[in-house]
Amino acid sequence: MSDAINYAAREPLRDGTQIDIRTLRPEDEADMLTAVGRTSPQSLQRRFFVMKRHFSEKERAFFMYVDFKNHVAIVALAEEAGSKVIVGGGRYIVFEPGRAEMAFVVIDSWQGRGIGSILMRHLVRFASDAGLHELTAEVLPENTAMIKVFGKFGFKPAARRDPQILHLVLKLG
Repeated sequence: MSDAINYAAREPLRDGTQIDIRTLRPEDEADMLTAVGRTSPQSLQRRFFVMKRHFSEKERAFFMYVDFKNHVAIVALAEEAGSKVIVGGGRYIVFEPGRAEMAFVVIDSWQGRGIGSILMRHLVRFASDAGLHELTAEVLPENTAMIKVFGKFGFKPAARRDPQILHLVLKLG
């Protein structure tokens, strides 16, 4: 998608609450770190596969400065106490031509309301528009909610590289 960097949309959650979906921007770093701080250790472990609370400068640069070609990242923003705050995010990173790996995180107080599915739908559309032919995801087996979201979009289990991690694949187009 050529205008991915300027992408924005408004979406209703299951309960009717409106959220904004837009591309991640470098100036979102403080808000992103605040969202990480509001996310439980269990949810962060499900996303990063290790206990994670802090990020090095190199990690922050990697997560925040995306090129919207080989690394696409979007955020979900919701209104809380009169301000827009990041309540979730998703991304894909191309790891070889035509193939990318996806990952998501939603802060705990917003989980179970459809944000993961909304982020997934937008990223799958970006990937299709970019001509990718396969999306993959690595999920811990106990993360049943995310496995359900991936399954809803047609991701299928594939050969595992690590017996502790479920490897899922979606063929596009």
